[in-house]
Amino acid sequence: MIKLKKDFLRGSYPPIITPFKANGDLDVASLRKCVDFSIRNGSHGILLSGTTSEPSSMTIEERITVYKEGIDVGRGRVPMVCATGSQSERETMQLTEAAEKAGADALLIVTPYYIRPPQRGLAQYYINMCKRTSLPVMIYHIPGRAAVDMKLDTLRDICAKAPNMVGMKHAFNDLGFCTNMIREFGPDWRVFVGLEDLSFPMLCVGACGLMNAVGNLHPRKLSQMCEAVDAGNLKRAKALHYELAELNEAVFYDTNPIPIKYMMWKMGLIAKNHHRLPMAPASPDVAKRLDGVMKRAGLKKAPARKPAKRKAAKKAPMRKAA
Repeated sequence: MIKLKKDFLRGSYPPIITPFKANGDLDVASLRKCVDFSIRNGSHGILLSGTTSEPSSMTIEERITVYKEGIDVGRGRVPMVCATGSQSERETMQLTEAAEKAGADALLIVTPYYIRPPQRGLAQYYINMCKRTSLPVMIYHIPGRAAVDMKLDTLRDICAKAPNMVGMKHAFNDLGFCTNMIREFGPDWRVFVGLEDLSFPMLCVGACGLMNAVGNLHPRKLSQMCEAVDAGNLKRAKALHYELAELNEAVFYDTNPIPIKYMMWKMGLIAKNHHRLPMAPASPDVAKRLDGVMKRAGLKKAPARKPAKRKAAKKAPMRKAA
């Protein structure tokens, strides 16, 4: 495994949502505002086009636009990770190449979903992806959505042949798998927590950070939890865990990111609470419950700010693995 800088790919990396306009187009201005809000409020990095971003509802060109716009806001401020996985190896290659060209610092590639591939196919898929990029690569392990489970033996095979495979976003209710990975690959193996309820316990056994949807709403508390565990202040981290408990539950009052988008709209982070079918806005009952959660969590309308200006266009150089 390649050697990464000590503080690279550690801490809270919120998976930014994708705002839409009434006509279904991407709301780029709101997207840029969300990225800027998360960075200004303490996030250690940003994840673009993850599950919370609803990538399956977007075209390849739209996902690439998300990479370009998000990186334009965050480049030079925090590391920018792009999720480039798809059901198709060719689509994943196309997205991976586009993310690297846009200036991504690392990649997150989900296990191909719906088709339920065999472990030998998964291994070769990731080996091929790693050979196509110079960037650090992480696996996105989310069996509940992808319907495929990554085995430790498969990880061994991948890592033996792909030195730029550096970690995993683990969104599965299996704390033991986190322990086994770190025991197998060492403390430099990056494990990001993908389930809100497991944030504190998984950090305590060695996870490097969080990639949680709640980071869209309360980025400061998530980054503080990571920092508290890293400093050995488990009392403070545990307190934050309980402060976030109701908000963590609220994310799943309906299919993610329906509750997240409703709350971000109420906070003024996105212009409109629009969704692409078959996703739909929060029902009145869910909205009422979320209003109560927001009040108790102290989530208020974000102060108005000028949109983040686009940086002067320049050709991104080919990046070497960190």
